[in-house]
Parts: sequence; C-alpha cells; structure tokens
Amino acid sequence: MPTRPLSSIRTMSIQAYYRRASANTAILHHQDALRDWKLVVKKAPNDANAKLRMAECNKIIKRDAFLKAIEVEDAPSAAEGLDLEHMAIDPAYDGAKLGSEMTQEFIEDMIQRFKDGKKLARKYVFQIIIAVMDIIKKEPTMVEYDIKEGHEITVCGDTHGQFFDLLEIFRLAGRPSATHSFLFNGDFVDRGSWSTEIALLLYAYKWLYPDTFFLNRGNHETDDMNRMYGFEGECRAKYTERVFKLFSESFSALPLATLIGKKYFVLHGGLFSDDKITLDDIRKLNRFKQRQPGQSGLMMEMLWTDPQTAPGRGPSKRGVGLQFGPDVTKRFCETNGLDAIIRSHEVRMEGYEVEHDGKCITVFSAPNYCDSTSNKGAFIKIGPDYKLKYTQFEAVPHPNIKPMAYASNGLMGLM
Repeated sequence: MPTRPLSSIRTMSIQAYYRRASANTAILHHQDALRDWKLVVKKAPNDANAKLRMAECNKIIKRDAFLKAIEVEDAPSAAEGLDLEHMAIDPAYDGAKLGSEMTQEFIEDMIQRFKDGKKLARKYVFQIIIAVMDIIKKEPTMVEYDIKEGHEITVCGDTHGQFFDLLEIFRLAGRPSATHSFLFNGDFVDRGSWSTEIALLLYAYKWLYPDTFFLNRGNHETDDMNRMYGFEGECRAKYTERVFKLFSESFSALPLATLIGKKYFVLHGGLFSDDKITLDDIRKLNRFKQRQPGQSGLMMEMLWTDPQTAPGRGPSKRGVGLQFGPDVTKRFCETNGLDAIIRSHEVRMEGYEVEHDGKCITVFSAPNYCDSTSNKGAFIKIGPDYKLKYTQFEAVPHPNIKPMAYASNGLMGLM
C-alpha cells in the first residue's frame, strides 16, 4: 500500500488545526482556539491570516480577562444616574417626539428614520430600553399565553439584525396590534448590521403592546456573543457604550420560553439533558440568578440545544449544549401534555422544518442569512383553533452594508 507523502500529511495536519481553531473561535472557546492557532503558525510561519487570527484571539482573551477582573457582583444598573427628564436632544434631530408613552405614530416615524439610515435621539433610545426592561422584569420565566376568539399570534424565529427583512415580515403578516400578537423567539441581534434598529423596533412594540407582544431570549442575547458577532460594536458605533450595557441588562431579563395555549412550548434552542425536566421546572427557574447562561445548566440548554434524527442524545455540532432525538421530544411532549415544541436557532433552507414526527418545529426568519445562504425565511401564524399556518418569504434588498460590519475582526474569517 503506497504511503502518503510527508508534505501531504503535514498539510492535512495544518488544515485540521485550522478548522478546529476556527470552530473554537466561533463558539468562543478562545483558549482552545489560541492553542491551535499557535500550532498553525508554528507549522506554517508564512500564513499571514493565521498570524492575524492568533493575534486577534490573544487580544480577546486579554480583554475577557480584564472584564472578568473588573466585574462587580450586584453592580448598579446602567440606568442609574441617567437624568432623562433633563437630557437634551440635539436641535438637529428632525424625528417625532417621544413623551412618557409609546405611540404608533412614533413607531412609524422610527421605521422611516431607520430605512433612511438615520438614528434615534439618544434620550429616546434610553427611554425605550428602560421602559421595556421594567415590563419584562415583571414577566415570568415562561410566559403563558392563550389565544382568544378573534385573535392570532405570529411566531418568528431568528432575525439577526436583518432589519429590512423584519419589515417584510410585518408587511406579509400584518403589524402588531391588540388582537394580533407576535412572539420573536430570540436572536434579534448580531451578524446582520441593523441589529440596533431591530432591537429598538421590537422593544418599541413591546412597550406599545406589553400584553400581546412577546420576546424570548436567544443565545445571541448574551454578552459574549454580542462582543464577538457585532452588536456591542454596533451600539458603540451608532450610539454609546452605555446603550449596549442597558441592552445587555435588558437581555438578561428576557423570558426564556413561551407556552402558547398549553399546546406549544416555544424556546430558542431546544430540549434538555435530563428527561425529568418539566414545564414546572421552567416556571420555577430563576433567570435573574445568573445574567449569562454559561457553559452548562438549564438556561444554557434552553438557548443552545438542537434536534437530531437519531434517537437519544448526542454531542452538539456547535461544541456547546447537546442534540436531542425524536424519542426525547416525544417523551417531553407526552409528559407535559404538549402538541409540539417550536424552536429556532438553526438555518432551515425552506425557512422552517417539521421534525420528530411533527413534534419538533424549527422556524427561522432571516432569509438569505448573512447575504450568503440563499435560504427562505418563515413565520408561523396560530389562531384560536391552534392550527399552525406557515408562511415562507424571500429576502428583500437592503443598503450596501455587509453583514458582520461591526463584528470582532477574528470573526470575519469565519464568514
């Protein structure tokens, strides 16, 4: 049997380390990534890209160590000391005025401003985030919502900073109202370069319709993902660091799941490593105990897990969380009296996918994800009969700003 040339083995080895370093960077395992980048640079000292990625990774590790060192438990709210009543608005600001309550007129003006590439007055940004934070802090970890006669709810998956596609959802599905509820199932921000616009619009609707407009937390409503995938950088570029800190604080207060009509359990990621987990465990989960989900535990699994076709459970292809099979989904639904779980978190080429004998539904609402995937987007309408109606849609044109425009440099090589 012929032996493989040493140079071929060496090349394969470098490629393997390169792929593993890229994968660990993507899931924010920076120490593991740095070890592999060092090996790549040692084996290929003339690889300029690998050197750049190693330097960026090292910089991120130092930054994270610094942030951890200055972290203070029970730190005061980023809203503390903000004197909104006396905060001046730039005389050049030509948008609608916001008083003590959100209005549909303000939202319409805000949408047009964002379409025109304009920003909100900083005072209004602070007002919106603080008002919504007060609302969601009073909501349970699992919101429970029954659909009344004459009402409906539209369930959307990841929107990932694709603001113009969000407007297409509202065009096709209809705008939020007192009788038309919406649930956005996490990952509003990062990757797409209009994340502040999406977050502010969704928050404005939450303020206007607190009882019929719902937001679940996703794995990208977390500090480490926001630092890497663009939202923190976008907040700084368009507004201020304090705006990001307020958003971060509000993200940690978002509910983790929504139960629709006691039939559909909606959460961003998926199911659990333990069959004993029930809806009552979600109801009792204190989401305020830890602001960030970490690498293990119930919150992490709710934000990160994915379905698989094989029975049982398996390691996650992401390197975080796990995968769960159709038998796991069936047991969970039977134990909790559910028709199905609805989750997001993964691109689906048709915008949605029904798996696990109809008991696991994935909906993804960012078409042509990152301007490169050619997938459709989708949303689900549910009326008082609790039947699921799927709508698919294509991406719409947007201004010539690339995805990840505000992301950490080390992530650009992963696009």
